Amino acid sequence: MAWLLSIIIPAFNEEKRIGRSLDEILNFLSSGRYMSEVIVVDDGSRDRTVEVVESRAGCYRAAGVELHVITNEPNRGKGYSVKRGIGSARGEIVLFTDADLSSPISEAPKLIDPIAEGRVDLTFGSRALNRKLVGVHQSFIREMGGRTFNVFVRAVTGLKYKDTQCGFKAFRRELALPVFHLQRIERFGFDPEVLYIARKRGLRLLEVPVKWNHVEESKVSYFSDSMNMFVDLARIRLNDLRGRYASAPENCAVEEQQAAESAAKQP
Repeated sequence: MAWLLSIIIPAFNEEKRIGRSLDEILNFLSSGRYMSEVIVVDDGSRDRTVEVVESRAGCYRAAGVELHVITNEPNRGKGYSVKRGIGSARGEIVLFTDADLSSPISEAPKLIDPIAEGRVDLTFGSRALNRKLVGVHQSFIREMGGRTFNVFVRAVTGLKYKDTQCGFKAFRRELALPVFHLQRIERFGFDPEVLYIARKRGLRLLEVPVKWNHVEESKVSYFSDSMNMFVDLARIRLNDLRGRYASAPENCAVEEQQAAESAAKQP
């Protein structure tokens, strides 16, 4: 069965990598297994990211795949970019991936199929469930920092997963819209927040082991962004105590659909 699949790529100053990644994604989608669209959310890049994306539009069109680019002005953060991309998507299933494809796009069926088969509502790639699938590792300090952060995620949020930070997640869009409507965190700490809200709303979550390779030129500043992520964990608990995750407006799906139609009309 063909599903309308939306692939969201948040991108900030990715002119050196986004072209190659888009080529790999198009090659994956050319199998025709999924009716699909790709949405690149440019997060206020100061380089040629948008130009590189637009240069691939003809190839995508010829293959029957839609390619859109949305631009944030000014830079807002990865969490905001993913939220905006999902709000603009039209697919029944939405997958977001990092622009560097640290998890190869060929791993996508591991996330898409359980949702398409009706077994779960949200899937997320994990580097920790099977570390043999990790090809190129991060530095020892970064890996230990990631494991430490996960300990705090478990303690603060109660999410009993081994890796919430892998930038490779898929959602049943209809059920994900209220989750992202309630999302408050706009930068790198948004991952555990989204999973926390999804669990709170009763969605079925599945952590999936995927291949992963560290790619140099990471956009994550180890010290400043890491500290902010720890602060964001406290914000998640505080937001919940204040009732900010209690419910999404009944018409949020309509609002998001209107946003998607508006974005689709952009040149």
